[in-house]
Amino acid sequence: MKDFLLGIDQGTSGSRAIVLDRDGAARGYGYRPLDRLHPQPDQVEQDPRAVAEGVRAAIDEALGKAGVRATDLAAGGIASQRGTDFVWDARTRLPLANAITWQDLRTQPLERDLHGWAHVDECRRRLGEWPGPWSSALHLAWRLANDPVVAGAAREGRMRAGLSALWVLNALGRADGHRADVSLAQSMTLLDFRAREYWGDWLAYLDVPRAALPDVTGTVDEFGWLDLDSTRVPVRAMIADQQAALFGYDCRTAGSAECTHGTASFVDVCLGEAAPALETMKVYLAWLVDDRPTFCLEADTTVTGAVVRWLRDGAGMISTEDELGRLAETVPDAAGLVFMPAFTGLNVPYDVRAARGSLLGLTLGHTRAHIARAFLDSIGLQVAAILDEIDARAGVRVTQLKVGGGLSASDAACAIQADWLGIPVLRSSFPETTARAAALLAGLGAGFWRHEADLPQLPGETTVFEPRIDAGRRADGREAWQRAVDAVTRWAAPRD
Repeated sequence: MKDFLLGIDQGTSGSRAIVLDRDGAARGYGYRPLDRLHPQPDQVEQDPRAVAEGVRAAIDEALGKAGVRATDLAAGGIASQRGTDFVWDARTRLPLANAITWQDLRTQPLERDLHGWAHVDECRRRLGEWPGPWSSALHLAWRLANDPVVAGAAREGRMRAGLSALWVLNALGRADGHRADVSLAQSMTLLDFRAREYWGDWLAYLDVPRAALPDVTGTVDEFGWLDLDSTRVPVRAMIADQQAALFGYDCRTAGSAECTHGTASFVDVCLGEAAPALETMKVYLAWLVDDRPTFCLEADTTVTGAVVRWLRDGAGMISTEDELGRLAETVPDAAGLVFMPAFTGLNVPYDVRAARGSLLGLTLGHTRAHIARAFLDSIGLQVAAILDEIDARAGVRVTQLKVGGGLSASDAACAIQADWLGIPVLRSSFPETTARAAALLAGLGAGFWRHEADLPQLPGETTVFEPRIDAGRRADGREAWQRAVDAVTRWAAPRD
């Protein structure tokens, strides 16, 4: 009997693989880092062959640690980085060019031109987000206008485009047609996601051929197979990575939420089957199982992990990332100091791109411990503002927040977030929620479980951080934060 499932998380910085058993327990794990290429200062690419090779190596490592062979796998699922598009030849299944990542900025002129388009006011409502330079939509438009190889393949009907899950399937196995689940299709920023079909006017404006794009299907389906050691392992699920993280954290009912602290902090809140129209944050069709849609909201803060690295390497305030939390705990509070981590602007709910990092209220009595504490405060205060915005705009109240990612390893960071949020913060000891989601969804496709309600709970221990400060102190801190936001917003405003 085939008693195991394979979950793949193909991300920007690396590829992960996990093997789960029928109880949902992790039996083996593999990881391979992934390099990024910089052909020009504003360009960030990935080698498609290296992506596929890294996934295969991660799978082999996971199988080896689990003591499992490919013949023991009932099915696999693939979670994919978003906004990084791959293009390949339908006949040869070889890459037509390097992947353009979501960090690439070459399409900034296309974004500026977009503001003059007749249907620009429909973009957020139809696509769920603004199609910025990070979007696959603009990447594909750029390729077709500037890369003769890609443009020629498109004219001849040979070009296929998709996110990394589709490329991996083609490179390591065989796809059953050219199909993607709704979350991947929407993450290419081309899908009218409520209608579950591509936006025709948008494709025409970009001059992107519909034939190059994957057909849209549910998250659990028969997508093809991976060839692993002469064994065909069916791929029964595909999903975008942040949506997968939400699913993998067991956040599948309205109001359940998770926050992943990476380079930035991403807050994802499950909405259930309703999708409001919002201008201040992203709205996604997170997954489609048994033809039942589950929508989510997503909001990202400004840089988080990047600031930690700056504190270490740029400012020299800490020697290791682990030191940050310990340093912050040496003082009871930030002593009136506000750290504004707007190094690349302020995101949700402020949307002030010209804002920059600032320290407000600095005195001669402040030390690097106060700066560390003020930075950790800023994370909790930003997430609090995001959850307030979701409550006000969508009527969805979050009563607890699950956290993961690099900074969540710090007890101090988690406790400070709970203080400013005024709700419990939960940290699981199980870190690989994205790959877990891909495996669980594949398990639904393979018949391990019949319904979402039957899925096993997140394994491992959960540490709960309860708020420690009273409502008055919380209100004072939030008011000081808002005054700091107002100050950097005024500073960023253009001068007459």
